[in-house]
Amino acid sequence: MNPLRISICALGTALLAACATPTAPTAVVAPNANLLVQGIPAVPQSLADAIGRYNDFRGHSFADWHPTRREMLVSHRKAGANTAQIFRVTSPLSEGQQLTDGVDPVTRASYEPRTGQYIVFERASGGNEVGQIYRLALDAAGAQPVLLTSPDERHAINTWLRNSGQLIYSSVPIDRTAQGGTRSKITTTLWLMDPAKPEGRRKLAELDGGGWSAGRPSPDERLVSLTRYLSANESQIWMLDLASGLAKQVAPAVGSQEPKATYSPAGWAPDGRGLWIASDRAGEFRELMKLDLGSGRIDRVSSHIPWDVSGVTLTEDGSKLAAQFNVDGRDELHFFDAATAKEVPAPAALPNGNVGSASYHRGRGELAFSISNAQGPSQIYSLDADGKVQQWTRAAAAPGMDTSGFSEQKIVRWKSFDGTTISGLLTAPPKKFGGKRPVLISIHGGPEGQATFGFLGRNAYFVQELGMALIQPNVRGSTGYGKSFLAMDNGFKREDSVKDIGALLDWIAAQPDLDASRVLVTGGSYGGYMTLAVSTHYADRIAGSIDVVGISHFVTFLNNTESYRRDLRRVEYGDERDPAMRAHLEKISPLTNAAKIKKPLFVIQGKNDPRVPYTEAEQIVATVRQGGTPVWYLRADNEGHGFQKKDNQDYQFYATVLFMQQTVLK
Repeated sequence: MNPLRISICALGTALLAACATPTAPTAVVAPNANLLVQGIPAVPQSLADAIGRYNDFRGHSFADWHPTRREMLVSHRKAGANTAQIFRVTSPLSEGQQLTDGVDPVTRASYEPRTGQYIVFERASGGNEVGQIYRLALDAAGAQPVLLTSPDERHAINTWLRNSGQLIYSSVPIDRTAQGGTRSKITTTLWLMDPAKPEGRRKLAELDGGGWSAGRPSPDERLVSLTRYLSANESQIWMLDLASGLAKQVAPAVGSQEPKATYSPAGWAPDGRGLWIASDRAGEFRELMKLDLGSGRIDRVSSHIPWDVSGVTLTEDGSKLAAQFNVDGRDELHFFDAATAKEVPAPAALPNGNVGSASYHRGRGELAFSISNAQGPSQIYSLDADGKVQQWTRAAAAPGMDTSGFSEQKIVRWKSFDGTTISGLLTAPPKKFGGKRPVLISIHGGPEGQATFGFLGRNAYFVQELGMALIQPNVRGSTGYGKSFLAMDNGFKREDSVKDIGALLDWIAAQPDLDASRVLVTGGSYGGYMTLAVSTHYADRIAGSIDVVGISHFVTFLNNTESYRRDLRRVEYGDERDPAMRAHLEKISPLTNAAKIKKPLFVIQGKNDPRVPYTEAEQIVATVRQGGTPVWYLRADNEGHGFQKKDNQDYQFYATVLFMQQTVLK
């Protein structure tokens, strides 16, 4: 026996009894059966108990208005549930009626457009994003969803023909049904179907590529507008004749010598001769414009607003238009008289926050919109024709959780290596935390994503309870700051965005209240690539990194991502079939430079991810481990591109806090 133990025990019988009693084992959180856990220490139950109240923030997302009644569909995760499902809300602040259920989330649904007697909704399995469309009757007790589509393809609800109650949806083939497990040619098929009689569906058109979607049909329902997405910097508007199936390009005009630009349809004029569109053809930002289909003339409408239009909705009679504009990371609503194409004052003061979606009721002209802010997740409101604002849903949190004092985000800016100004959102910890604070840099995906204002969810724990400063940078290539900025990271310029994080590390070091020796970097998807790249370029300036569903090698990623995405990603990252580009992608990929990763790494991945296959995670895990750097690995076998199920999200959160404790909070 240890001599020290003998001397202490000899001090008294009480101590002797304590020494004779073995220490009770520490209770731990067991990962569920779908989680593969490697290298992660056991999560103490005491840790889960301490942070559990940050696990249950529950907001609402708007899905659709009922065609005739004042009620709506929303997506929401109820208390105790593992996934978000569709609820029917029949009046403001009434308790929602749950319509869908299952192990997989449902976030997109729509009423049948004539009487609302049933809904259609999309659901995929295990995060594989192979969406299927279902019909669910609302007037039959115990009704079960009816599958309307083939599981061998990926399907998406596009739009309705409201007069006939027929649905236009798109279908794209997937790699698992192809010979050899991949496809060299991708097509999008548009179908017209009466969901009550799915066997009578009719093929409208088969179009080359995977970037097609259908918008609202013309008022006479003879035409439907199409968007052809080619890249973040280029898209087109086409028009499909529903009778003949012929499609023709309408914007930009065929043969036009204009520079590349984005075009997307936003709504029809009541006479069917004009189309509201969003385009950046006239400058850096996407403006609200109006296209005359007869002459091809395009008139600018929102040139006085120097920000991107991010959403448009019109009343059924075409008299009113509400548009969202992304103002430095916060979506705001602006109102227009559609007849004169002039902006008009907002009819009422709206709740403070970031607008998530907006949609006019077809019959009532009432506008539904969602709001999130630092104090809570998305909540839905409406604005009626008389200017009255009503709240429809109320966000929920764990009992005793008060979010009213959560820190606000603010914009910070710094100069990068080439003089370019980069911005980000800083959420500072409460003043109760003194001294220099550790920093979490959280990088968005996309790459053409954007860090925006809104509720932080679980991330608020890092700020409010751990005293960390959270910085969400919008590096070059982010949307919202003009099309030139958006293209500044394309192809051979990829690592310029990584240098923007290097400049951010310089900025952090110059701040008197931030600790440059305790910086953790994280990000998901493309943000995961950025995280790994920062780990190779700036290993001596960070304490650790958390890669969530990130790209570790661009060539293997492009070879293995689902085929319907491959050409669209090549425009952004570069075409690996070109020898010079392939050599560049090989050179800059984190896997190639994995030996430079010297600080602890945590990798999180979904097994069914069709975008960034799980092999991207496993190859970086194995290679970094070979170099002797500690690596934690968490894989969910029932998830895809990020965790959507609460039990998986909870464990990821616990493990993340544990990783922080061992890297920047020691």
